[in-house]
Amino acid sequence: MTDTIATKSAKKNLFLPMIVIGVLFFIFGFITWLNGSLIPFLKIVCNLNDFEALFVTFTFYIAYTVMAFPMAGILRRTGYRNGMMVGLAIMVVGALLFVPAAKVISFPFFLFGLFILGTGLTILQTASNPFVIFIGPRESAARRIAIMGLINKVAGVVVPVVFAALVLSDVTDASEFAILVLSEAEIQELSERLIIPYIGMSMVFVILIALVYFSNLPTVGSEIEAAGNDEGKNSILDFPHTVLGTAAIFSYLGVEVIAGDTINLYGSTLYMENFSVLTAFTMSFMVVGYLLGMIAIPKYISQSGALLLSALVGGLCIFGVVFSSIDESGITQLLWGWAGVPILPNSVFFVSLMGLANALVWPSIWPLALDGLGKFTAQGSALLIMGVAGGALIPLAFGRLSLMIGEMQLAYIICLPFYLFILFYAAKGHKIRSWK
Repeated sequence: MTDTIATKSAKKNLFLPMIVIGVLFFIFGFITWLNGSLIPFLKIVCNLNDFEALFVTFTFYIAYTVMAFPMAGILRRTGYRNGMMVGLAIMVVGALLFVPAAKVISFPFFLFGLFILGTGLTILQTASNPFVIFIGPRESAARRIAIMGLINKVAGVVVPVVFAALVLSDVTDASEFAILVLSEAEIQELSERLIIPYIGMSMVFVILIALVYFSNLPTVGSEIEAAGNDEGKNSILDFPHTVLGTAAIFSYLGVEVIAGDTINLYGSTLYMENFSVLTAFTMSFMVVGYLLGMIAIPKYISQSGALLLSALVGGLCIFGVVFSSIDESGITQLLWGWAGVPILPNSVFFVSLMGLANALVWPSIWPLALDGLGKFTAQGSALLIMGVAGGALIPLAFGRLSLMIGEMQLAYIICLPFYLFILFYAAKGHKIRSWK
């Protein structure tokens, strides 16, 4: 694209709008990666098994699939800026639903609140990702998304630490035995610790609504849809690289959620005292990956090359998780044990390292999959958002496999075929422009 929105709006000051979008990406990360801490927490207060606890991720991410096209329809009617405010308003409702859920300790009620939060995030994601891509040159779009992703994953580093400090400060064991010895009053008190944080979260969303309202976000919808090569196309399904990109997003979300949200659960099965903050290790590796992407793309490596490398590293991580020791911790002892940072069993370390492999997958797939859609860009964005269903279904399959084989470590092998598909998309899939 030679005539970008950036060139058309060269005289406009985009600093404040990009700050606003950056804040929204931080919120994406905060809400999304809170699930990793909620899973063992709700396992305790609602007395769930590992498979049942993973309905937290299923409910949250299935909202993206169910609500993607309805939210895209709202977005087309309201515009990007107003759509973001609608999404934030929906999230206010979702956060407040946690108050009665915590009072009555109802797992379905908690899941309903998560579904509403996911619905609000759906419209925010559908609006913000194309905005970031088309605000400048397409070849550097992955770098811009990497910057936003960095902000997103910083939230992922912060949230488990904050959650542990506010809610799980005195909980070091989420095993079945530890849950059984808690009294009803202790469980009630533990559950009600969620109330103040979620009320505070809803207040933050209200402040963000005001921030978006008073900010000068540029109108990019018409410019986005005018740029593309969509002649002779009748629907978004006529773009193979977008359909395959959705499958790649599906695969990516599955392995990303498994890396970020099951590591706490995995640590609890190994009786690790710091199990509630393990998501922070995965997110820290993702931050490193995003920093590398900001430096390397497109100067040293293309978007497709970064995607190819990510898939290869992810596959190697899976072998590391499955075949390394759960008793030895030599790798992290060597890497950071000397600095006083908690060490991890080797197998858990490779789960966290998946964060590095996953970091550049999302920012690489989006510009490749939305390339040349023109007037179908909004539909393409909604379709890609529907791929987030991978974050709902694949972790659930992981949980079922873990129960079937009786060992969570071996269940991580389920990630391997999804990394292989991402490898295919990086090497060939994104180049396919016709089904014939």
